[in-house]
Amino acid sequence: MAEFSSISPAVRVHSGDAALSLLPREAARLGAQRAFVVCGNSVATRTPLLARIRDLLGDRYAGAYTRMGKDAPLEDVQEAVRQAAACQADLLVAVGAGSVLKGTRVIAMALGEGGDLAQLATQYPEHGAPVSPRLRRPKPPIFNVLTAATSAQHRAGAALRRGNGGPRLEFFDPKTRPAAIFWDTQALSSAPPSLALSTGLGVYWRALMNIGAVRQANPLVQASRLHAYALSRAALPRLRDPDDVQARLDMCAAALLQNRDEDDGGRPFDAHWIARAVYALGAALFNCVPHLDQGATHVLMTASAIRHFADLCPDAVEQMGVALGLPAANAARPERVIDAVQSLTRELGLPDRLEGVSAQDREQALASSLFNFNADRKRELSLYRDRLQAILLESA
Repeated sequence: MAEFSSISPAVRVHSGDAALSLLPREAARLGAQRAFVVCGNSVATRTPLLARIRDLLGDRYAGAYTRMGKDAPLEDVQEAVRQAAACQADLLVAVGAGSVLKGTRVIAMALGEGGDLAQLATQYPEHGAPVSPRLRRPKPPIFNVLTAATSAQHRAGAALRRGNGGPRLEFFDPKTRPAAIFWDTQALSSAPPSLALSTGLGVYWRALMNIGAVRQANPLVQASRLHAYALSRAALPRLRDPDDVQARLDMCAAALLQNRDEDDGGRPFDAHWIARAVYALGAALFNCVPHLDQGATHVLMTASAIRHFADLCPDAVEQMGVALGLPAANAARPERVIDAVQSLTRELGLPDRLEGVSAQDREQALASSLFNFNADRKRELSLYRDRLQAILLESA
């Protein structure tokens, strides 16, 4: 019998039409008096969400930072920390998707620890494995109000984009797990279909990668991976319909199952070589090329990653092939799995390649991809630099 540990941090998940109305009750439960909201400009200016949350919080509302940018730029987080500290915030309310949620986690770390953010980030010595500093001080609690599905909703890690496009700053602190998550139908409906599809692609891509490592997982992880894939695959094409809120809720559920996958002992970011290569390259690319989005970047690099890494993980290729609907005779053939992935991208109307990526961008992304803790805990990707470079040339 497989040996594993399952550790489930406490979180309250509220879903449905009236989910957000429970925000004041949750704030009172924690004794919070000064709630600080973090969101992006679109949420603040193009939706009624910020005003709704302010009204719900009443006297507990202390202020808001409303300009968190894509992929959580370091400068945005630093300014949000300054404003939250000035408000003496004792609760952070993140309203948005991945960028806002992970940026808010780092805000909580900075408020609790103080000092230079770079010193709180994962360190990469010249020789040896990366080291994540132990951040031991208490952190303000976090509520996550989702506007789109994201597996960032219940994590303890985060990565910030540097203004110069260099390697991301990576952070980890289990005390930044959210105390409550809200899947409010009005909040989820506020996102345009393009954003819902973009974030949904990211959830689906992760589900497909995890399906490639189902047989090796423990029973709890298997359950999460199988159902996350079923939910995300069925919801993905429906995200283009702005009236199909159930598809958005289902994608949120799939993303939360991916968080439980990790809590139950899974290692989804380095499930196999294809997942590792795409995650490391993708994170590096959309860090230095701001117009790229995470979901499409990962999906569009997958076919090339299968081509160049299939020989290192044939079992993963076969399991993904089965999930993509290939007959048993073809499921283990990399070229057939590549065809199935490309058929899906065409079905969703995605381009064949990532656009607007220069040779300099590719060079910078290749270098930065070798500094990714989740994908490369043992610093092994450098052994396959030529394969990574080939993926970049074929995909972007």
